[in-house]
Amino acid sequence: MGTIKQGILGGFSGKVGTVVGGTWKGIHYMRSLPSSVRNPRTPGQVKQRTKFSIMIEFLKPLTPFLRIGFKNYANRQTAFNAAMSYNVNNAVDGEVPDLELDFPKILVSRGSLLPAENAAAVASEGSLNFTWNDNSGVGNASAGDLAMPLVFNSDKGESVFSTEAGERSAGSATMNIPDSWMGDTVEIYLGFISEDGTMVANSAYLGQQTIA
Repeated sequence: MGTIKQGILGGFSGKVGTVVGGTWKGIHYMRSLPSSVRNPRTPGQVKQRTKFSIMIEFLKPLTPFLRIGFKNYANRQTAFNAAMSYNVNNAVDGEVPDLELDFPKILVSRGSLLPAENAAAVASEGSLNFTWNDNSGVGNASAGDLAMPLVFNSDKGESVFSTEAGERSAGSATMNIPDSWMGDTVEIYLGFISEDGTMVANSAYLGQQTIA
């Protein structure tokens, strides 16, 4: 309990509510108590931090691609942070300590452009051959939309990608794979961006393959 020394307007010593009073070299002072901090490592906080750590490790090699893939969500945050926010909340499964990425749920591009239809990828002699149905003219899809393939090497934490691999009307595109990736496991995605760069499609997950 605080003790008033010089009447109601004078200095005091001790604690009164959230204020501490005292005297130093004849000078009366007051200071506020520090806010109490609850356990910063609750199970929920630990899970969220672990999800964040797992996702940032995956997305960091994709940063240049994400700047385009999530450009339409970069109004009040960076495109990278927009990608982090979406994927942390939607594409990490399990419980601590067994959290893991859910690759089919991950988006590396996100937007309102019509996505790829019946897309697939096949590894062949150091490259990946992408195919999709030409759905130009359906909804907002146009023949000149550009394919955006991305391949993530989960063994090495590296990626290769393109933001203009071929037009939607072509129905196919090829991406070269580094020789050092032979025998590695990769996760494969395909998005589209409009010819004028204003619209982006949600990426499609094309599965996991071993480069051979």
